[in-house]
Amino acid sequence: MLIQLFSTAVDGLKATTVLIEINVSNGADFSLVGLPDNAVRESAKRIQTAIANTGFHMPQRRVVINMAPANIRKEGTAYDLPLAIGMLAASQVISADNLKRYVFVGELGLDGSLRPVRGALPIAIKAREEGFESLILPADNAREAAVVNRLKVYGAHHITEVADFLNGRGTLQPTIVDTRKEFYSQQATFQSDFIDVKGQDNVKRALEIAAAGGHNIILVGSPGCGKSMMAKRLPSILPPLTLHESLETTQIHSVAGVLPPGTSLISRRPFRSPHHTISDVALIGGGTTFQPGEISLAHNGVLFLDELPHFSKNALETLRQPLEDRVITISRARYTIQLPCSFMLVASMNPCPCGYYNHPTHACTCTPGQIKQYLSRISGPLLDRIDLQIEVTPVPFKELAAAPQGESSATIRGRVVEARERQKARFQGIPGIYCNAQMTSKMLRAYAEPDQAGRQLLQAAMTRLDLSARAYERILKVARTIADLDHSDTIRAHHISEAVGYRNLDRGTWGE
Repeated sequence: MLIQLFSTAVDGLKATTVLIEINVSNGADFSLVGLPDNAVRESAKRIQTAIANTGFHMPQRRVVINMAPANIRKEGTAYDLPLAIGMLAASQVISADNLKRYVFVGELGLDGSLRPVRGALPIAIKAREEGFESLILPADNAREAAVVNRLKVYGAHHITEVADFLNGRGTLQPTIVDTRKEFYSQQATFQSDFIDVKGQDNVKRALEIAAAGGHNIILVGSPGCGKSMMAKRLPSILPPLTLHESLETTQIHSVAGVLPPGTSLISRRPFRSPHHTISDVALIGGGTTFQPGEISLAHNGVLFLDELPHFSKNALETLRQPLEDRVITISRARYTIQLPCSFMLVASMNPCPCGYYNHPTHACTCTPGQIKQYLSRISGPLLDRIDLQIEVTPVPFKELAAAPQGESSATIRGRVVEARERQKARFQGIPGIYCNAQMTSKMLRAYAEPDQAGRQLLQAAMTRLDLSARAYERILKVARTIADLDHSDTIRAHHISEAVGYRNLDRGTWGE
C-alpha cells in the first residue's frame, strides 16, 4: 500500500515542496530515506509514542518512507505531523483520499499535541504558489500563515483534531486574518516617544535627519548622557512599514523562530540591539544549521550597536559589505544562502577610555594617544559608511528640570514621511534606491550639487576643519536630506553648514 502526501522544506527564505511517500508491505521493518537529518530520523520514536498515547495504532508491517526530492536535506521537526498522518493513513485510521490537497507541517509532542515550527509564512506562500487548497499546521503558527490569501489555513492543537478533520468530522475551521486592518491599526503604537526626551535638541535633530534620509549615525558621548535612550526611540519616527516590507521582515523572523506565538504580520520596524560580545556568525547569520543573523533580523529597521569599540574587530568588519550592498550572502560547505539586510546602523560609544573627553564638568584622564588608540578600534572603511557623527553632551540638571516637553514622535515622524515622499518621487524608476543614503557618486552629481555659495562653504570647511576626503560625499548626502526637510530643491549654504557640523570624528583635531 502506497500513501502520498506533502510537506515543505525551508532553506533560508526559500521553501521547497516535499513529497512524502509511505509504502507498507509484508515484513517488520522501518526505513526512512531522502536525506533526513538526525531530528527527522528521531521523529520515528516521537510519532510512535504520540500515536500510541492517542489511542491509534501504527502499521505492524514493513514501512519504507521516502522524502523527495532526495537531494535536498530535510532538517528539523516540522515533518512529524505529515509522517504521522501518513502512518495513520497506512493503518487505514484516516482516509487517504484527499491527502494530496493539503500541505502538513508541525512538531509532535509525546501526547500528540502540536508544537509550533519555524518558517510558517514562507511555507504558506509556497503552498499557494503550488496550487494547494489548504495548509494544516500547529495553532500557534496559524495566524502567521493566514496572512497569505487564497489559501485555507487550519490551525490544530492536537493530532486527533487533524485526524477527525480528514475523516470529515470535528470542528477544525480555517483561520481568518484581516491583514490590512491589523497591520495598519498597530503601526502608530510605540512604548517609547521623543516627547519624554528633555533637552538634546541637536541630537534629536540629527536623528530626524538620519530617519529622513536613511542615514547611518553614530552617537559619541560620556556615560549617562542619553545615547541609548534616544537611539531606542528612533523607530518611532521612521516611516511606517509598507505591506511589502512587512511581509519581507516577517518571513525572516519566521525562519529564525523569533515571532511571538499568535503573531500575523510585523507592523513596526524592528529594533535589534545585540550585546558587544556577539559572535561573527550570530551577527551576520550562518551556523551548522542555518540561522539568520542580527543584520537580517534588523532588515527594514534599526541595528543598534551600543559601545561600538567593544565589539570584536572581525564582527565589525563583517558589516562593511552588508552596509554597502544591503544583502548578505552566506556560503558554507552545506549551503549558500542570500538574505536581505537593508537596515539603518545606529551606533554609540564613549569618546575615550575613561568616557569623559569634552565633558563640561568632569575632567578626562586620558592622554591624546589613548584617545586615538581607542577610536582606532573602529576602522576607517566602517566609519566611511556612517553619514552622521554626533557628539552628545550631558544636559545640566538645572536645564533638565526647567526644559519644556519636547516634540512628540508623531510630529517628527510627519516631517520624516514628507521628506521620504520627496525622495520617493526623485528616485522613481531607479531600482534599489529609495532614500538619499543610497545615492551613488553619479547620482550625487545629478541630485546633490549645491549652489555656488554652498560649494564655496564646503570647500572652505574641508580645508579649515581638516576634514578627510571620505567626508565629502557624506556631507552632500546629508545636506540633500536637510534640504528635503526644508522643502528645498536646491542645496544651499546653510544646508551644507549644518551637514558639516555632523562630521565630528572626521576632524583632524579630534582627541588632541
